[in-house]
Amino acid sequence: MMTTYCATPPMQPHPSEHKHHATPREELIKRLREQLPASAIISEVEALMPFECDGLSAYKNPPWLVVLPDTVEQVQHCLRCCYELNVPIVARGAGTGLAGGALPLSNGVLLSLTKLNRILAVNPDSRLAIVQPGVRNIAISQAAAAFGLYYAPDPSSQIACTIGGNIAENAGGVHCLKYGLTTHNVLSVKIVTITGELVELGSQGLDGPGYDLLAVVIGSEGLLGVVVEATVKLLPKPEHVCTLMAAFKRLENAAQAVSAIIASGLIPAGLEMMDKASIKAAEAFIHAGYPDDAEALLLCEFDGNHAQVVTETEAAMHIVTENQAFSIHIAEAEAERKQLWAGRKSAFPAIGRLSPDYYCMDGTIPRRHLAQVLQGIAELSAQYGLAVANVFHAGDGNLHPLILYNADVPGELAKAEQLGSDILRLSIDAGGTISGEHGVGIEKINQMCLQFSHAELEQFHALKQVFDAKGLLNPGKAVPSLARCAEFGAMHVHQGRLKFQELPRF
Repeated sequence: MMTTYCATPPMQPHPSEHKHHATPREELIKRLREQLPASAIISEVEALMPFECDGLSAYKNPPWLVVLPDTVEQVQHCLRCCYELNVPIVARGAGTGLAGGALPLSNGVLLSLTKLNRILAVNPDSRLAIVQPGVRNIAISQAAAAFGLYYAPDPSSQIACTIGGNIAENAGGVHCLKYGLTTHNVLSVKIVTITGELVELGSQGLDGPGYDLLAVVIGSEGLLGVVVEATVKLLPKPEHVCTLMAAFKRLENAAQAVSAIIASGLIPAGLEMMDKASIKAAEAFIHAGYPDDAEALLLCEFDGNHAQVVTETEAAMHIVTENQAFSIHIAEAEAERKQLWAGRKSAFPAIGRLSPDYYCMDGTIPRRHLAQVLQGIAELSAQYGLAVANVFHAGDGNLHPLILYNADVPGELAKAEQLGSDILRLSIDAGGTISGEHGVGIEKINQMCLQFSHAELEQFHALKQVFDAKGLLNPGKAVPSLARCAEFGAMHVHQGRLKFQELPRF
């Protein structure tokens, strides 16, 4: 990946990130078969190919070996074997991640957890569910529906993504503004450490003793341990739900409406924004009922008791009208609401109809800078000659610019990556961060050098050392080596001072 700041593709680890070992594959397989059946170990070239990438398919690397355990004990055995033989290991869920976090290693094990897919318990009295990591996100809500409950985090990939992957990346969704990210909805996890030890973090109560290691593990991208069980919160289905759709002639007006809604004290369950390109693509794809003459579209949803929802929806209508919405539609019927949200959740595949390829970015900025950053993205789009469609969680400032390109044209992928890198720099300069919910993986590892100082990165490595002294868990991902940052000269720091240091960091 050629970018303004780096001279090496991010999928190529820095020499200090390589994990060499001299273990023959046959020796590891022999050790694994002491507790795993032959069918759970994949080594044939053709059978390895389906695991060569995750949702960031621009980067592919066939794994050295794939292991598919179906018990916690088998996971423990696999990690013990890798630890004793110094073989690196990458844990993988459904492979829907968009940052290359589950990209396999050519000299390591890919540990697929899809067979650990049981819902172990649903407790309506305590409003919790105990699930294995291979359970799909939406399956939790489906199991809880009989009790009038549901699981709040709802990524766009919720029909496929698994709770283990959600925990690894701290996934969000369209309703995370009111109900939080994965970290706000998980009570406890059981992880297997690199030495094969089973450890429980968190509790089924509101808090637990000692350091909050649960929050450390959620979002750690598989660098600290492998999740084999999670206890998640369940919420009662709201009495009433109403979705407001507002269309605008100017993107700036929609951005101002977002800030005004939040500033008024309203907390929508979801507050999403789409630009003209994504509106047209989603409407052609799913026929959600979006106006085709809008430059920007807001979807604003309220839930709660009936009187509360009516009052809040009327207040939001007043705000979007003040900010020059030319079309406002209220959807209260469940089928109509689902159709409006289907358009938003189908935006990514819909954009795929406009271009042979697209590159999905993920940055987060303070809401007050939405209009400014969107203008900056438009200017960069024109500069690079690549179209950008914007779909994002406007309520919490989580941007998802989709850069359209054609990988068959020489140099276009590199140009798209460089444009993406510049967009992430816009996020940092606005006081934001390079990731909101997709994680860092390999995709943004160079930009970690922009966001954090040497001292901060040293602390990240120190924490990693406590959990994984040999550095065998998902090496070369999420946290760059200090040597990498020094070589690229990419630190976003001058004499120990961050730019815009008066702005709070996420």
